[in-house]
Amino acid sequence: MVMTTATRALSLRGRQVPVVFPNVRDARLHTAAVIISIHFIGITALGFRVSVPQILIAILTAGLLDVALTYPKSGNLVWPASGMLTGSGVALILRITGMGSGEYWSWEGWYWFALVAGASLLTTYFITFRGRHIFNPSNIGLVLAFLIVGSNVIEPLDFWWAPPGPYMILAYALIIGGGIAITQRLYLLEMALAFWAVLAMGLAVLSLSGHCMIATWSPGPVCGGYFWASLVSSPEVLIFLFFMITDPKTVPTGREARVAFAAPLALAATLLIAPNTVEYGAKVGLLGSLALWSPMRSLFERWLPAAEAQVGPGSAGIIRSLAAATTVRVFARGAIFGVIAVLGVVAIVAAGIPARSLSAYTAPTPEVAFPLELDDSSLPQVTVDPSVSQLAIAADDEFVESVTQMLAENLAGEAEAIRTADGSILGFTSGGDRLTEMQARLDAAIATGEREASFYSFDSLHLSAHEAIGQVSAGLVFTAIGTIESVRYDSDGNEIGREAGQFESAFVLRQLAGERWVIVSVVMETD
Repeated sequence: MVMTTATRALSLRGRQVPVVFPNVRDARLHTAAVIISIHFIGITALGFRVSVPQILIAILTAGLLDVALTYPKSGNLVWPASGMLTGSGVALILRITGMGSGEYWSWEGWYWFALVAGASLLTTYFITFRGRHIFNPSNIGLVLAFLIVGSNVIEPLDFWWAPPGPYMILAYALIIGGGIAITQRLYLLEMALAFWAVLAMGLAVLSLSGHCMIATWSPGPVCGGYFWASLVSSPEVLIFLFFMITDPKTVPTGREARVAFAAPLALAATLLIAPNTVEYGAKVGLLGSLALWSPMRSLFERWLPAAEAQVGPGSAGIIRSLAAATTVRVFARGAIFGVIAVLGVVAIVAAGIPARSLSAYTAPTPEVAFPLELDDSSLPQVTVDPSVSQLAIAADDEFVESVTQMLAENLAGEAEAIRTADGSILGFTSGGDRLTEMQARLDAAIATGEREASFYSFDSLHLSAHEAIGQVSAGLVFTAIGTIESVRYDSDGNEIGREAGQFESAFVLRQLAGERWVIVSVVMETD
């Protein structure tokens, strides 16, 4: 919907050039207002990993290109409402991999924001069909960028933003309230709701089949009902359905055609999410579904034309014929949708097979009794960094006490594994690089006949969030100071020597299976 009003003219080389400003009723302005508001809340309160220069560069690039390409056609300097909306949409979704939150004035990767925003805008002028652009500009630009450049450089906005709180409530209110108001005015609300309903059902099938994914905001695999709830309530999914799939120029005309267009689009999104074991792939799959489905718009317009034939006061036979034809059409559509639904369920379950191995994983059961008997009173009071609140966990006092005990148990279990040469214990205590390291130490101890186990006592413990690296999930890190005793045993388990020293270490823990947090890496400094 384009609403513009010429209010003044500029003199360029002696020629009066009309300047066209947007009408305050232009839905693009309202959409932009919602997105800019989300930007502001996200940067200031929700820890968005994007900066003010990155956002402005994306908006200015797309806006200036829009003005430059519109002027030769219209002879007017037109306010670039579409271009600025495209730029702000790109900046809302695009992230530089590895960039942290709170870098408000960072210029890191600014050229990616300019490139993706500019390329997105160009698609509206050069990829068209019958005078309308085929793709939602920000969507196709982002999808191509993620597929071509890859997750080592750029990535999409996360499905999960922050723990529940006043600012998240405000963000949801803006997205849902603004989305409903704008789509209802444009007769697109039914389309958005149809997409969400079918996506929710498709993800429910996927969740019940045992689907899991690794997410940077979750210390453990996101599985089952947790996976379903995270995605159907995801702010990114809501933005996608309210402000991306409902672009009036890239969807069919007519309410019935739009709803029919949205339902299989949601099925396509589910199928593209299903095989992915990491969040990056799932996010690109969601965005990519629209890029793949947008060219189908004209088929739905032909199948379900916007205007139905009007029947005047004619013959009763004509009316009966039309009624019969309508009945046949309704039954035919019902049969088609029924077949699609059955095939869709089968396809979703089949597509999700690669992501089912995460939920099937269980830690090996050690031959010794766990948890080990430890003196909890010897553990110091833990200080908790505010960064822990940014993870999708309820880090209350009970949780902190529990995970601290697990750290002590894991370290004691590693020592027991070395002392007894029992590798099965390590599957309970360690994972990732730490498991590889401990297994190598155990193999060396068995080969040499001398086993050296490490026993820790803590003077202080500080718990903080461990930033995700690439598509490896976030974790918890205990910064510990205390004493380490290295005890040597012979092959029969008899002690043959020991020495003690001070240490300062960072123990990284992740929740790899069940409720257990295991050590995945350690940065050790000893005296």
